[in-house]
Amino acid sequence: MSALPDIDLSAIPEDQRDAVAALLRETASLKEIKKRLEHLVAELNHVVHGKKSEKLDEDDRQLAFEDLNIAVSEAEEQKQGQAHGDDTPKRKRVARRNRGNLPKDLPRIEQIVEPETLVCPCGCGRMHKIGEDRTERLDVVPAQLRVVVTVRPKYACRACTDGVTQAPAPAALIEGGLPTEGTIAHVLVD
Repeated sequence: MSALPDIDLSAIPEDQRDAVAALLRETASLKEIKKRLEHLVAELNHVVHGKKSEKLDEDDRQLAFEDLNIAVSEAEEQKQGQAHGDDTPKRKRVARRNRGNLPKDLPRIEQIVEPETLVCPCGCGRMHKIGEDRTERLDVVPAQLRVVVTVRPKYACRACTDGVTQAPAPAALIEGGLPTEGTIAHVLVD
């Protein structure tokens, strides 16, 4: 953050000095944010409207837009932090996650993982499906991408309220992660 402008705070009434100093700090911070955003917009304009040989393809252009969105969200977070009386500037890196937004055109292979038994623990009969949990992970077959969908149906007994049965999730190399073991092996080998 840039230094405060040289303003004689002694001419300002004592009860208003802190407020004026805070406003000056906020103004300087917003000027820096504006300068950074103008730079990003100029880069983006150059990318989109530059010489034909310098133009990016659609994927690279999308990455530039994502960088711009991240910069805007960082600026908004910093502004909100200052609005809540947070004088210390904190920079958080916004994680770029694509959780649950895998392309719809990728082929999907569904794996249904059933519980070991569907007999109600109370002994009153067979449990009925009441729902399911779906998780999507990205898998790589050499020269082919596909999505492995693991479906774990939930079952409950209609006669009693002893609980819900569901098979445990299959073990994964990275718990809660998108890549399968094949994807990780492919990345490591390449």
